[in-house]
Amino acid sequence: MQQTQVLIDDAAVQELGGGFGGELLRPDDEGYDAARAIFNGMYDRRPAIIARCTGVADVVAAVNFARDNGLEVAVRGGGHSVPGYASCDDGIVIDLSSMKGVFVDPEARTARAAGGVTWGEFDRETQVYGLATTGGRITTTGIGGLTLGSGSGWLERKFGLTVDNLLSAQVVTAAGEIVTASETENPELFWGLRGGGGNFGVVTSFEYRVHPLGPIVLGGLLAYPREQAAELLRVWSDHIQAAPDELGGGFAFLTAPPEEFVPEDVRGEPVCGVVVLYAGPVDIGEPVVQALKDALGPPALDLVMPMPYLVVQQLLDNGNPPGRPQYWKSDTLMEMSDEAIEALVEHANRIISPYTIVVLEAKGGAIARVPEDSMALIGRSPAFAFYGISQWEPGTDGDPHIAWARDFGAAMDPHSGRDIALNFVMDEGNERVQAAFGPEKYARLVALKDQYDPENLFSRNQNIKPSGR
Repeated sequence: MQQTQVLIDDAAVQELGGGFGGELLRPDDEGYDAARAIFNGMYDRRPAIIARCTGVADVVAAVNFARDNGLEVAVRGGGHSVPGYASCDDGIVIDLSSMKGVFVDPEARTARAAGGVTWGEFDRETQVYGLATTGGRITTTGIGGLTLGSGSGWLERKFGLTVDNLLSAQVVTAAGEIVTASETENPELFWGLRGGGGNFGVVTSFEYRVHPLGPIVLGGLLAYPREQAAELLRVWSDHIQAAPDELGGGFAFLTAPPEEFVPEDVRGEPVCGVVVLYAGPVDIGEPVVQALKDALGPPALDLVMPMPYLVVQQLLDNGNPPGRPQYWKSDTLMEMSDEAIEALVEHANRIISPYTIVVLEAKGGAIARVPEDSMALIGRSPAFAFYGISQWEPGTDGDPHIAWARDFGAAMDPHSGRDIALNFVMDEGNERVQAAFGPEKYARLVALKDQYDPENLFSRNQNIKPSGR
């Protein structure tokens, strides 16, 4: 295999390393292969340099180096980008994963976190004070990509999306300048960051609004036989739309894991799972959750109980290990129509991998009360989002699993709102990006791109192309 380091002037790399506080890794260096691995094992990319930053000065140096040497740039936080944008071939990965630190102000109910923090790390620090904000459903997800692309999590019906709770961001632009974006400082950039993804720079820290929650909440998982799927989905969707904002969760088609807590006759069987979280006091939540259980009927497995919020946040971790290849098809539903339910059930029953899942998230509540024009983010009005997450064993043929996901997406397309947050769109190109934002928002985003990144240095994302490109 050709060594990519010959594409870059060694003297320039040495100059970068001379003032770099973190670690620079090239293909022949120890630790390079571990550092280049990202969450989605479908992608196996080999960057020329991995710049493992320890602070803002390192990020500035890496951005300047990439720009001056004409390198493609990938920005990595947690490495969970569904389309694999956290790495690249032959370019530079600006790796923020060593940039840690969460600073909570319990009186102001705010928390500032460095760009390399994961949601598990963020939750652990905020829960010390009995505080939380909407965050990722997998604890190893980085705060950066999820926040800039929307920020969906179990608390969203009560507290809004992660991006709705963002108060400010520190950004390193393509020019290597450090700017702050908030409602009062560079407000147009702040508008664009919230939903426009990583198009405008590298965000090195985030300041969030946090809310009283926990440390004990009422949550967990219910499981039902797959044969009941259509009626369960109809009942669940009707019930949760009428429920108080505090009741959040999701509905999933999955294969029951071979775990001791699962009854032996259910292990390895296709089931319907209902994730439950009540974002409020346990005693107030108990009758609300019981009403949902009564509506759904007796489950094959009931793991809903008072538990630490940190445990609820870990519920999906075991089913989503790093390195497993995956391919997604996702979008939104304005309503849970009979036709949509039929398509969901039919294609869920065609799943060919025990790791593949179909997930539905309940929206509404606080999400829908944020004005559509308050930020770049799209998709305030849908009642549900759906995800066909096809996963398979590393090293095996992925084509059948990708084909299943594409068939699922095609079947759901007639029922879709076409306004899913672009974090979850894999390979549909710039036309999808433009169509999703619509002409007015997209024009504002292009103007921001022209101002902050006119040469499109930050292009490994759902890209907003500058007008000159």
